[in-house]
Amino acid sequence: MLDVHVVPNARHTQLDGEHGGALRVRLGAPAVDGKANAALLVYLATCCDVPRRAITLIAGQTARRKRVRIAAPVDAVWLRLSALLRQPG
Repeated sequence: MLDVHVVPNARHTQLDGEHGGALRVRLGAPAVDGKANAALLVYLATCCDVPRRAITLIAGQTARRKRVRIAAPVDAVWLRLSALLRQPG
């Protein structure tokens, strides 16, 4: 499980640190008709190097704070996300 704080309508889709104990993700998609949720799941799948079907939105369909299940080893997910967060720019 991963808690995510989403910032829709950003210029770029990117990981942006931590917000209130959750991973902050800026999304280039608007929060309309589920576009931001779909963009979040695709982006997290890419970041975690897992297929899209391995990512499930568990809670927060209409909120900025979301809970996501990633069907992958926890250590691998944290290692990958930590490495991406340390990259400049």
